[in-house]
Amino acid sequence: MATHVHLVRHGHHGLLGRVLCGRMPGVALDELGCRQMAAVAETVKAIAPSTLQSSPRNRALQSAGILAERCGLPVEVIPAFDEIDMGVWTGTEFGQLASDPQWQRWNEKRGSARPPAGESMASLQNRVIRHIEQLRAIRGPIVIVSHAEPIRAALMHYLSVPLDAFQSVTIDPASISSILLDGARGLVSRMNGEVTV
Repeated sequence: MATHVHLVRHGHHGLLGRVLCGRMPGVALDELGCRQMAAVAETVKAIAPSTLQSSPRNRALQSAGILAERCGLPVEVIPAFDEIDMGVWTGTEFGQLASDPQWQRWNEKRGSARPPAGESMASLQNRVIRHIEQLRAIRGPIVIVSHAEPIRAALMHYLSVPLDAFQSVTIDPASISSILLDGARGLVSRMNGEVTV
């Protein structure tokens, strides 16, 4: 029996595109984000998931809560799908990072660079894939609400795309990407699927 894992990025929030939030506390969905997740909830309900999991970050838990209410499922908090730890860059505006040589290297050599005092993309990918592979025993579709980088890392693994090519995989807010676990294989069946608000 195959297992379907659906990876949902959290909805829009007011700092998106302006601040590197990472694991900073208190980042909440805005009105648009709530509307986006309400639309995603209709799609997720049609999937009829057996399991709903979420990153521990507030914006992900809010998003998962909207799905949970529509689907009648509890939310299981999964640290393995937490946002990448951006270290000292956490909470910094993107404009301030633009001239930082370490930031430039991070965006050119994602497979080998690491944020100062933060987590490497390879480490993130390892924890995400370890969790996904454990889901093979679960019957019924699984929905995981997370962030762009963990979802991107998972898709790149199953697509055999090197981490340095991270910009080739786009993960928009409130998008759904899907992985089919079939036997020993993992196949990407949907990537960055948008739900109309």
